[in-house]
Amino acid sequence: MGDKTDVWQGTLALMILKTLEAMGSLHGYGIARRIEQTSGDLIALNYGTLYPALLRLEQEGSIAAEWGISDNNRRAKFYTLTRVGRRQIQHETRSWEQTTAILARFLNPTEEAS
Repeated sequence: MGDKTDVWQGTLALMILKTLEAMGSLHGYGIARRIEQTSGDLIALNYGTLYPALLRLEQEGSIAAEWGISDNNRRAKFYTLTRVGRRQIQHETRSWEQTTAILARFLNPTEEAS
């Protein structure tokens, strides 16, 4: 297998939000595992990056956090998507679609001519 890639700046928040949208309430470890699984294990999440991102999203109002008990009977903070977070997903998704469309023009310049 190849080396795992770092998360691009600006993508982690969207990956967290999309994970919570798809999976519902999860704790940080569950979010990290799901992101890595969804990437086909090509992304290695650094927990020193994940938890500050979760805190930032919580402070922005995109996610809400509540203490609960995990599957292995440990106390854990569970995160859920808020209405603000749902709007942020829509906005960021449009932004990334536009960015990738622009980049595609550079990667495949012949397609623009057709």
